[in-house]
Amino acid sequence: MLVSTADVIPGKNYEVLGIARGNVVRAKHVGRDFMAGLKTIVGGEIKGYTELMNEARDIATERLQQNAREMGADAVVTVRYETCSIMHGSSEVMAYGTAVKFL
Repeated sequence: MLVSTADVIPGKNYEVLGIARGNVVRAKHVGRDFMAGLKTIVGGEIKGYTELMNEARDIATERLQQNAREMGADAVVTVRYETCSIMHGSSEVMAYGTAVKFL
């Protein structure tokens, strides 16, 4: 399935089916949290959290695609991502866009 941040797909005509979405809430674990605490002392990238957020974006994108398939879509355009903190130690990643069917 085509997933694009663009508003249009050049050369394609399609009908809009609606909003497709996918989300996941991920929590850090003690090992990552401990290492992150040490990293804040010396500075630099906290790779454990970077990996956690990349995994969360991948899962949210997979769920977005699944939701679009259930709607009968061939593609999702205008895809956006949002992240927010749900509670201490956990974050939500939301992927959403416009599900479309090619004509």
